[in-house]
Amino acid sequence: MIRHSVMERTATAIRARIVFPVAAPPMFDGVVHIEGGKVVQVSAKPPAGVPITDLGDVALFPGMVNAHTHLDLSDRKHRIGRAGNKMSDWVRQVINERTTPKKKLVAVGNGAAQSIRHGVTTLADIATYDPLELSTNECGPRSVRFHEVIGFSQARAPSAHSGMVKKLKRSKAEGMPELEGVIMEGVAPHAPYTVSPPLLRNLVNTAAEWNVPVAFHLAESQEELDFLTTGAGGFQEILEERSMWDPWAVPRGSVPLDYLRILTRAHKALVIHGNYLERKELAFLARHRDSMSMVYCPRTHNYFQHAPYPLEVALQLGVRVALGTDSLASNPDLSILNEMRIAAARHPRVPTETILEMGTLAAAHAMGLGHLVGALSPGRYADMTAVPIPDGVPDAHQDILHAVLGDTTPPCQTWLSGETVDG
Repeated sequence: MIRHSVMERTATAIRARIVFPVAAPPMFDGVVHIEGGKVVQVSAKPPAGVPITDLGDVALFPGMVNAHTHLDLSDRKHRIGRAGNKMSDWVRQVINERTTPKKKLVAVGNGAAQSIRHGVTTLADIATYDPLELSTNECGPRSVRFHEVIGFSQARAPSAHSGMVKKLKRSKAEGMPELEGVIMEGVAPHAPYTVSPPLLRNLVNTAAEWNVPVAFHLAESQEELDFLTTGAGGFQEILEERSMWDPWAVPRGSVPLDYLRILTRAHKALVIHGNYLERKELAFLARHRDSMSMVYCPRTHNYFQHAPYPLEVALQLGVRVALGTDSLASNPDLSILNEMRIAAARHPRVPTETILEMGTLAAAHAMGLGHLVGALSPGRYADMTAVPIPDGVPDAHQDILHAVLGDTTPPCQTWLSGETVDG
C-alpha cells in the first residue's frame, strides 16, 4: 500500500454529491469535516477556515469493512477447483497447494493492497502466517488477525490450545500496536470438522479471558452437517488421510446449535458463512446479537452453488449479518462493494440501506470495532471510499444507492484516517 502524504493531522473537509454516513441519514452536498484523522462532523455547511476538496458527482461511503477473508491466499490468479465443487474436494485441493512462509507474506501484502483498491479499509483476516513479521504499511487496512487453530483429535487438542496461548502471550510481550494502522488479535478455531468441541470450548474460554474475538466457520456446507450427524463422508476421509481422525471427538447427531452455544462465551463471535443454519439456530443468533454475528460471503456462496442463503429470515429475526469476501481461492476479488452488489441482486427484498450497513457498520460491530470504524460520525476514524454515481441518476438517495449497487464501477478514491491511499 502507498500512502500519498505524511499525515499532518491538520483539519480538512471533503464534499460529495451525496454522503452516506450509515449511522445517520444520507446527506446531499454533504461535507465531512476531519481533524486528527477522525470525523468531526458531517453537515451541509463547510467548516469555517478549513480547506475543502469537492469530489463532484460521487457517493461518499465509510470505508468498507470485510468481516471475513484469508489474505494468505491472495497470490492466486484463479479460483481453486470449479463451480459447484464438493466442499471436501475443494478443501483437499487447498491443503495440497503447498506454499512457503515467505510466499504467504507476499500473498498477504497482495491481498491488503487489493483490499485498499476496492475501498476496504478494515478487515478480519484468518491468519496462518506470523502477523508480527508484517509492518503496518504491508498490512494496509486496519486488521483483526484471527490466528487459525486446527486440532480435531483429542491427542492434538492440548498442543493446539497451548500454541494459541503462546501466540497471544508473544504478541502482548512484543507490543502489538493499538488500533491505527493496525493489527488486533483474534482466535479462529477453523471449523467443526477440524476442531473438536472440547478444543473449541477451551479456545473460546481463552478468547474470553484475553477479551479478543472468535471467528468460526459453521454450517458452511451440507457435507459438514452430514459429518456432524454421522461422522462419515469427505471430511472424515481428509482427517483419516492426515492422521487426525478421532471417532470419539464429535458425538453422533451433533448440530450447529451445539457449537453456537459454546460460542456464546466469547466477547465477540463471528459465525462464518452459516449457509445451512436452520430457523431455530438463526433465532439463537438473534437472541445473542450483541456478541454474535453471522458473516455472509455472497460470491463464495454462489461459487459452491449452495442452497439459497437465509438472509431474509435472518434479518427478520434480528440477526446481525455482516459481509465478507472469503478468499481468492473461491472469489474473483476482495471487494466488499462487489459483494454488496451481488447480495442486492440475489436478495431484492432486502433494502439497499441494509446491504450497505452489512458491509460497513454491521461488519465493524461484529468485530467489536463499531465505535471506531464503519460509519462517518464524530469520533470515528475518517476512513472513507468514494464511488462514481452513474450518469442520469436523480437526486434521491435510494435511487443513487440502488444505481451504485447496480453498477460495476469500482471506487475512485479511498482514505484512511482522512489520508488518501491506494493499493
